[in-house]
Amino acid sequence: MHSFSPKKITFILMLAVAILVYWYGGGKKESQENQYRTRIAEHGDIVQTISANGTLTPVVLVNVGTQISGTVAKLYADYNDHVEIGQVLAELDPALLRAQLQQSKANLLSSQTALKITQSKLNRQRILEEKEFVSPEALEIVGQEVEAARAQLAVHQAQVDRDQANLNYSIIRSPISGVVIARDVDIGQTVAANFQTPTLFKIAKDLQQMQINISVAEADIGQLHIGQVINFTVDAFQQRKFTGTVKQVRLNPTIQENVVTYNVVAMVNNQDGALLPGMTANIHFVVMQKTDVLRVPNAALRFQPKDSDSGDAEKSIAPGNSPRVFVLTGGKPAPVDVATGITDGNHTEILSGEIKPGDKVIVSEATDKKESESKFKLRVF
Repeated sequence: MHSFSPKKITFILMLAVAILVYWYGGGKKESQENQYRTRIAEHGDIVQTISANGTLTPVVLVNVGTQISGTVAKLYADYNDHVEIGQVLAELDPALLRAQLQQSKANLLSSQTALKITQSKLNRQRILEEKEFVSPEALEIVGQEVEAARAQLAVHQAQVDRDQANLNYSIIRSPISGVVIARDVDIGQTVAANFQTPTLFKIAKDLQQMQINISVAEADIGQLHIGQVINFTVDAFQQRKFTGTVKQVRLNPTIQENVVTYNVVAMVNNQDGALLPGMTANIHFVVMQKTDVLRVPNAALRFQPKDSDSGDAEKSIAPGNSPRVFVLTGGKPAPVDVATGITDGNHTEILSGEIKPGDKVIVSEATDKKESESKFKLRVF
């Protein structure tokens, strides 16, 4: 049986106490250092933007319709076809139109014959009137018949012109050179133009130049101007960034559920044809851009210590106070009042204040201080 002398027991107790003191003190120091999450104040670029959504559309989009009713007999164009101005796109059945034109021409021929008869009658009446075989009143009556025949001839001529135009309208031609992006009819379909012009084709003039119709909230519209640069992405190419410029800020507001928005039109270069009509664009307007400025994370401006003996934390969030960040100095947060500039949503520019590049600014607390201390307490079994 082993026995320990008083000296050995005393040495063991002193060693155990030293180990406990070192363990407790070192753990507390490490806890204090790891209590805060920090970031480094550094120089960098900041681009302040406004976010919005829009829809890509062709700059010129023409709805090709028909002025007459009829049945589609032939189609000469389809989706994505390139067409030239004046090119035939479709034909309507011209049978009824030709019959109407022939009837109008027959009426015109009849009125021309009637005019010739009345003119011959007028010439005879003039000869008889000179020989005083008829009264002047009879000559005047014949003259009126000639004028009536001449008016009837003009009416029938107008009808012929109208029916000829309608027959020409049965051939649908392209009004511009471009690309067919929609075809809304098929062969055998009947189109009725009695109340409104039916749309047969939609033709985009040039898809290498497109525009975006953007809805912008009234709170942001004051920061936009013509010529302003925009950056945007589309869902089809999420990793690719496109650029454009603001062409027009339209004055007509849109009010829906008491929310006021304005339509902004931006021009986009689409030389490679990647952008298609109807795509949704996620847009960022570049409002202001600065390079190589002192910046801190936005989380540093929102941080407030959970406990403060001096009451600086409460004072820093009082209304009207300037922005404040906390710099980690000697393991403790030190408040620093700053003046801020623009922000990009992640970082904010620091215009002035007792802060310099390389300072550790606190963005959050890692653990609660009381919780950090409690984990070093000895458990009693």
